[in-house]
Amino acid sequence: MTLAVEPAAESLAGIRTLELEITGTCQLACTHCLSESSPRATHGTMTPADWRQVITDAAALGIPRVQLIGGEPTVHPQWRDFTEHALGLGLGVQVYSNLFHVAWSWWDTFERDGVTLATSYYSDDPDEHDTITGRSGSYLRTRGNIKEAMRRGIPLYVGIVDVLDGQRVTEARAQLNRMGVTRINTDRVRAVGRAAPPGTKPPLSEMCGRCTRGRAAVLPNGDLAGCVLARDFPAGNVRRTRLGALLGGKAWADLAASIPGPRAACSPDDSGDCDPANTEACLPDFPDGDDEA
Repeated sequence: MTLAVEPAAESLAGIRTLELEITGTCQLACTHCLSESSPRATHGTMTPADWRQVITDAAALGIPRVQLIGGEPTVHPQWRDFTEHALGLGLGVQVYSNLFHVAWSWWDTFERDGVTLATSYYSDDPDEHDTITGRSGSYLRTRGNIKEAMRRGIPLYVGIVDVLDGQRVTEARAQLNRMGVTRINTDRVRAVGRAAPPGTKPPLSEMCGRCTRGRAAVLPNGDLAGCVLARDFPAGNVRRTRLGALLGGKAWADLAASIPGPRAACSPDDSGDCDPANTEACLPDFPDGDDEA
């Protein structure tokens, strides 16, 4: 059933993608994770009703796409309900999954019109990949599910983050190409989450440069951020204030003004480094000016 929502003429604050970090739970424990996600983390304080309200508000504000992210979004028991709710409102949905576990019935959802998949991949070497994810067997599972997505013709975006010295990033890209993946982008590690020195807060200069510019994020506790990387700089909370009021408010405007813009030319809906599966790095650039691994 398609619900009637009258969209705005254009999205408020120019937001084209709203990241919904619906859980902190994840089967993996990647050393560079932007959050404290792990098998021991929780879904946060946002309720299913809270998430559905945010999705409804996004559609009413004219935001064309939501991204379900985590943690691992598919461990949230309502992730398919959120997907169907968004599709019913005319929104596009991207599911950013580690593809470690895919139940057979989920492929039907991934094949829906308006749904795309995104994942992270690290190396063509199983041991190196598993070292980065902290989970033995993750290479084989993710690689197998990438191949299944390609077999089914599902639009798939893959991000490769350069984590280790000498990491086989170039070889991983070549392997993905051989599997039929063409939408591949790379990034370096950002000093956010587990990648940041303990007890420190990342500087705004470590942000992607596109945070707040075409992109916003809602975190598991309801905080509104410029992107999932900018989690330490919230501009209000959707459990207390509706999304439209937050995006039209002073705190959001001040946050947007404080984040340095991208050095490189980026497309209007570029997610920058906060979403390496979709775009190359914009700001800061790769070390030594090298924007390709």
